[in-house]
Amino acid sequence: MFQYSSRPDLLKGRIILVTGAGRGIGKAAAKAYAAHGATVLLIGKSEENLNRVYDEIEAAGWAQPAVIPLNLETALRHQYDELAATIEREFGRLDGLLHNAGIIGPRTPIEQLSGDNFMRVMQVNVNAAFMLTSTLLPLLKLSEDASVIFTSSSVGRKGRAYWGGYAVSKFATEGLMQVLADELEDTGTVRCNSINPGATRTDMRAKAYPGENPNVNPLPSDIMPLYLYLMGPDSIGTNGKALDAQ
Repeated sequence: MFQYSSRPDLLKGRIILVTGAGRGIGKAAAKAYAAHGATVLLIGKSEENLNRVYDEIEAAGWAQPAVIPLNLETALRHQYDELAATIEREFGRLDGLLHNAGIIGPRTPIEQLSGDNFMRVMQVNVNAAFMLTSTLLPLLKLSEDASVIFTSSSVGRKGRAYWGGYAVSKFATEGLMQVLADELEDTGTVRCNSINPGATRTDMRAKAYPGENPNVNPLPSDIMPLYLYLMGPDSIGTNGKALDAQ
């Protein structure tokens, strides 16, 4: 496990957007960021799930979050523009962006993978991340210290049979992170890195490995040290790195 001890006020006053915040790793990250002082913008396609996370953050007495329902599979250009305008109007800037939302798609040989399924995975895992990043980058540049975190996978670093569109999407995610990081190097206050969460007790993991005992894997809350490190000021200067949460 990545070793990092975060101080309680690590993210005090920061505005951080988390995609896929309604459950799993996204929910754990949103709560961890809120617990360390951030105002968290919760993005996901299920408003019901987002509201549950909102209620848990409120009940804990942390900074009031914001719920922003957005289906990344179907979102259009104007919806990204409207999101950026809302954030600018309500908060004036953005200090952090965690690209956590993703889908796994069918685990099948490439020969049997339909174009529709491939494109759906790429839309959620890559295209939406690009659209969010490019649209929100001007707001991130208004921060004194901003961090963009992409979610990768071991199959996005070395291809593996039957991982189809998901593996390809994660290779693309790593490429997007590297290009952006190189563009941002020594040009301002925004840094960009990727996290491979590793095997974690989530619904996506259960779908990918239905025969696995989920209790052998850590909870999403257990892998938060790296998520906190990269989102906080202690990681200033860390840019373009592909890191493992465990």
